[in-house]
Amino acid sequence: MTEESIAGRVKNGITGILQGTGGIVSGTADVARDVTVTALSDAKDVANSVTGTAAGVVSGALGAVQEVGTGLIRTVKGMVVGLLEGVGEVATLTVGIISDTVRAAFKGTRDIGADLTSTASAVAEGVITATKDTGLSLTEGATALGRSAVQGVKDLSSDLIAVTSSTVSGAATGAAEIGADALEAIRATAKGIVQGAGELGSDVADATSGALAGAVDGAKKVGLKAEDAVSAAAQGAMEAAEGIGESAVHAVRDVAASGVGGVKAVFDGQQDT
Repeated sequence: MTEESIAGRVKNGITGILQGTGGIVSGTADVARDVTVTALSDAKDVANSVTGTAAGVVSGALGAVQEVGTGLIRTVKGMVVGLLEGVGEVATLTVGIISDTVRAAFKGTRDIGADLTSTASAVAEGVITATKDTGLSLTEGATALGRSAVQGVKDLSSDLIAVTSSTVSGAATGAAEIGADALEAIRATAKGIVQGAGELGSDVADATSGALAGAVDGAKKVGLKAEDAVSAAAQGAMEAAEGIGESAVHAVRDVAASGVGGVKAVFDGQQDT
């Protein structure tokens, strides 16, 4: 199947869902999963076909949203879940595939003129939800999510703080929905965000600020203590910073000490005074 034919099948399937009365997330996931499995099962080289398949699924799903004019957030989440689960049925889901999916979803969102900040949370929820049934651990998936979000921001010259905040918040929500450890999702996503910032030359302080703000927002949504969530995010950010260098460590520590919305982070072994 070509990228264009994949996009057409996905668009037709999801358009019907958006025009109907059924569940958009589950229906979109089913369409994206079925088309992905078919496309990759027919491919001679699965590994090299994943990127084009992801692009086709994203294009079709967001094309349906643009045509119908509704359901963006739920469609994005379902699209990510179905795409990743579909890949997992045919091949091994890797961090590289997560990166392709996140970046394609970000680009597709921008292509239809939608606000990336408002959909980044849905992308994150989808990635974390998909770890439940694909063999990829929550920690691996969340770390890959964080790094990919920063790459997507760099691709599109978007607002690093706003998008990373939405990403961490969505990761917490996704983890809670599948009964996983939301604090671990926050920690690992924040770690990936700061890793990505270090690798791409983005501002580590801004990346950390976004991660901590997202932890506060995610905590509200899933019933965690804000202090625990911010501390988890700061811990992940610091783990990444230690692998980048001294200036990154200082940047993370300064942001954590300043706190977000009056909530300060406490690192492991540190007394809250």
